[in-house]
Amino acid sequence: MSEVPQGVNLPAFARKPPRPTVTLTLTRDGENGVEVLLGRRAESMRAFPGYWAFPGGGVSRTDHEGESFVQNTTSGSTSAIVAIVREMTEELGVVPNGTSVSSIDVELRKNILEDKLAFIGALKEGNMKIDTSGLRHISSRTTPPFGPVQFENTFFHLHIGDQEFNPSTDLQTEFTALEWMKPFEMIERWKRHEIRVAPPVVTLLMEVDRTLNHFKGDMIQTAQDLAVRQPGRRSILFANGVEVVPVKTATLPPADHTNAYLVGDPEGEFVLVDPACRMREGMEELAEAVDRHSGELVAILFTHSHGDHIGDMDLLREAFDVPIWGSEYTAKSVHCDRILVDGEILQLGNQEWTVLITPGHHPGHICLHSEAGLIAGDMVAGIGTILIPPGTGDMDVYIEQLKRLEKIEPHLMFPSHGPVIPLPNKTLAYYIKHRMERHQRVLDAVKSGLKTVSEISVQAYANTPDAHPGLAQDQTLAHLLSHERSQRVKQTDQGWIRGDD
Repeated sequence: MSEVPQGVNLPAFARKPPRPTVTLTLTRDGENGVEVLLGRRAESMRAFPGYWAFPGGGVSRTDHEGESFVQNTTSGSTSAIVAIVREMTEELGVVPNGTSVSSIDVELRKNILEDKLAFIGALKEGNMKIDTSGLRHISSRTTPPFGPVQFENTFFHLHIGDQEFNPSTDLQTEFTALEWMKPFEMIERWKRHEIRVAPPVVTLLMEVDRTLNHFKGDMIQTAQDLAVRQPGRRSILFANGVEVVPVKTATLPPADHTNAYLVGDPEGEFVLVDPACRMREGMEELAEAVDRHSGELVAILFTHSHGDHIGDMDLLREAFDVPIWGSEYTAKSVHCDRILVDGEILQLGNQEWTVLITPGHHPGHICLHSEAGLIAGDMVAGIGTILIPPGTGDMDVYIEQLKRLEKIEPHLMFPSHGPVIPLPNKTLAYYIKHRMERHQRVLDAVKSGLKTVSEISVQAYANTPDAHPGLAQDQTLAHLLSHERSQRVKQTDQGWIRGDD
């Protein structure tokens, strides 16, 4: 991303209230201990494609209509109870029946999948036997402020004992696989980067596993304890060795936060990447995250020197007495105790992270790569777009570096703005295609005889009518300057012309 170009006025950004969602932690007594049911989300899903997650979804308007037909026996709202029962019918083909589940008619399930009102109709007509007494509300968590939409998630639990229940993915629109596994085994697979697991699911599974061990494998006592304690979100774990702390910054809307990352061994050495806080509140949030980390903070590392990445150095020195690491170019803006170079290996406890110098968005821009994925800085964004500043950026170099990152095939990408990027190569391929097409459109506009930045931007962005005119001109200039460096165009007193004219 980047700071907003000087002279460009963007509309005010208003954050919306969190949307209510529900999830179900369904457990059973397996042969070797308690198991939990998780599903692998289809890669076509907008949120967390390819991730393992609990069944669940959003609370719809129709769910409120079913409140008088479903008994609320826990602390969650009645509409949330209706929603989780409906999600069970859609995704698992069952409804809660006390401490077990009961299958519903296949045709009814098809009808519900096609129209949520069919679920309300079935409730009114008494076509489903429902007993919600086994459901427990075990946690509520609001998603981090990565974007304009946040979600208030209510986690329900249901333990079905030794009931034999192996749901099929037939009729599924969300999951491509459903699997029972022990919480500890799921966590270990996640730690080895074998699978992707949604951040709130990881931390809740860790809480379940810890509490389950405390109660010597008794899931009923575990659920009762969780229902009383209502453990909330503390850490946001994007991957094993990658914890994110969103810091409020003045960056390009719709983003209004920069992701600071704790990167490295969860039990050993780690670095704090891009602590961009300029207010004491942000500094205290970072300090709290560092304090609860089991390892040792060895350095602060800046991916680059844009203002929405480098925080108030006095505040940072007050909180963290550690060296500053950065690239040679970043050292021009902030004192760096260690200059990082391309290909350098950072040994952070039991994890190795490779330094990649990836200019284009900004000279000396740093990415970090390991088996966990790619700390991407401002090479890509989880929300919004990436600006290439005309003065310090280079569009050709930026595209070259995107292609370099694509060849690495990272497991995940962790951007400076927005949520984790779950399908890195799909995102990188889109960025490369999009930027190359825009690059060519700018060149074609000059070849067609257009000479001013404003004229060229109108033609170059004709396929993006909603683009902000100021940003469009700013980025058109970045394209032109890059073409000029490659001698494809040149600037004259009459404006921009072909390089061979």
